[in-house]
Amino acid sequence: MQARLRDVPHKPGIYVMRDRLKRVIYVGKARDLRKRLSHYFTPSRQTRADPKTRALIDSIWEFEWHIVRSEAEAVLFEGRLIKEFRPKYNVSFRDDKRFLLVRVNLNDPWPKFQLTRLRKDDGARYFGPFAHSGALRTTLGAIRKKFGIRSCRPPVPGERDYRHCLDHVIKNCSAPCIGRIVQSDYLRRVEEACEFLEGASRQMIEQVEAEMKSAAEKLDFEKAAQLRNLLDDLKRTTKPMTRFTRKALPTSIDPQEDLRALADALQLGQAPRIMECFDISNISSTHIVASMVRFKDGVPDRASYRRYRIKGTPTQDDFASMAEVVRRRYSRVLREAQQDKTPLVKRDDGTVDYSPEFSQESPAQSLLQTAMLDNQPSGLPDLIIVDGGKGQLSSACRELQRLGLYQQPIIGLAKEFEEIYRPGRPLPLHLPEDSGALKLLQRIRDEAHRFANSFHSLLLKKRISESLLDEIPGVSASRKKALLEAFGSVERIRKSSVEEISSVSGIGPRLGEQISQYLSRP
Repeated sequence: MQARLRDVPHKPGIYVMRDRLKRVIYVGKARDLRKRLSHYFTPSRQTRADPKTRALIDSIWEFEWHIVRSEAEAVLFEGRLIKEFRPKYNVSFRDDKRFLLVRVNLNDPWPKFQLTRLRKDDGARYFGPFAHSGALRTTLGAIRKKFGIRSCRPPVPGERDYRHCLDHVIKNCSAPCIGRIVQSDYLRRVEEACEFLEGASRQMIEQVEAEMKSAAEKLDFEKAAQLRNLLDDLKRTTKPMTRFTRKALPTSIDPQEDLRALADALQLGQAPRIMECFDISNISSTHIVASMVRFKDGVPDRASYRRYRIKGTPTQDDFASMAEVVRRRYSRVLREAQQDKTPLVKRDDGTVDYSPEFSQESPAQSLLQTAMLDNQPSGLPDLIIVDGGKGQLSSACRELQRLGLYQQPIIGLAKEFEEIYRPGRPLPLHLPEDSGALKLLQRIRDEAHRFANSFHSLLLKKRISESLLDEIPGVSASRKKALLEAFGSVERIRKSSVEEISSVSGIGPRLGEQISQYLSRP
């Protein structure tokens, strides 16, 4: 890290921290990139920092930086990166709030400038985004005053609006509502204001500078300070900036290119447009769950995600759990396909017979043949990925073979060394760390892991909220509530007599005795 820091310039910009799996974990901005990045790797920082910062420093595997021209550009760039990557150690910019834009619709009879946060395809002109909302609001007020642009709400101002507005009195508006200006002159002023927002602001800035110097010479320091602040806001708002788009972001993610690279690496006939990845999550034998995530054209297809509670494996057994979830997933795919279309036979005359009595094909063969003749997707993925090594892969392959899916492409991805295991190949495949194919596999594997862990955590939270009372037959939710309100806890109910339990509303002697016996068991 220290050797890499020597290459970092003393310039403003943003920096991106990544972990060993190349995931973005933090995005920040700095006026001096070298000073800021050096600050992370000093020995005192690692010992005196708060726990969150120490965890961040321990997770940093590499970093990159990108130079910008101003602090405002850094703010915009940082916000875009955080919204795209959602790093785990960032707090700001993770919501859906956007930077301010200025909107004006020149097709309106009397256009006006409005602030908005969403750019729409409505024929209007948009300026921005702007990093400093305060400076933008001040600048917009100055523009309205200089060019006489109206700020009232009605689409077409009239006499009625004139009675409730004082902008024409304080010279902030050209008052089109009472006919003080013709439409052609008003539209010309709007065009000039648009040119100002686009950067043609030198004349107005020079005018404000001259007024500021004049006020200072007259010892009117209060007015000079106000003009100085206005000048700063004008320069901030109208300063040329790079407009960052998704293509300008420092990301190596290109789904189509990664898919092609993966097809070449695995020697597939075509790019795997549909991929499904499985992961198992468990702690001991408590709530063993599995997840299946689906990527379409290299990006998540969240509507097709599935989660499973493992039923046939009472103990911790990743191999058996993987076999169960693969069997359940693809036996259902075949069953649903059979319901949609019964087995088919193609006759000599080119017609297709869907009568099952003429077919000797397995459900899997029937499904693939139907898809081939109808030129439609089979419902099966182009590639199956299991999280794990040889054991998980072998378990999944056995279940696919039992279902008749002998030609289904499948691989296993072992996390520790990012080894790719393939059926019939004794040695794993190692791809370069910067390979787009490996990064795509890591993204889908990590997404499956996240989805499985979130389901497991949800079940654990539900389990914690449950009570022993839920396991007693006859104790409904209302009776459970009445017992806890009367005794305060399950432990107090256990120490109480049958008569005390039976005296609770809705319990009775018979259920009270049953509760007492159940809770007294060792």
